[in-house]
Amino acid sequence: MPRVFIPPSLRSFTGGVQEVEVDGQTVRSLITNLDEKFPGIRDRLCTDDALRTGLSVSIDSQVTSLGLYQKVAPESEVHFIPAIGGG
Repeated sequence: MPRVFIPPSLRSFTGGVQEVEVDGQTVRSLITNLDEKFPGIRDRLCTDDALRTGLSVSIDSQVTSLGLYQKVAPESEVHFIPAIGGG
């Protein structure tokens, strides 16, 4: 199963767990299954039918522009990366 690394800002949903294995073949299905384990986390990752503005997803060290539609392999590592502000 893919391993999902939980950003610090979302660890309150996971009881402090930093990474979790969650079944899913796309980012969308992975988030759906993640939300079943940790209710409410989907609303922090998605707005309507897309990743929240300012949030990227990295799969196996590659940031994808496909968002929720990106395929995920069973051995993938998935990171949700919040935008870094400043200037």
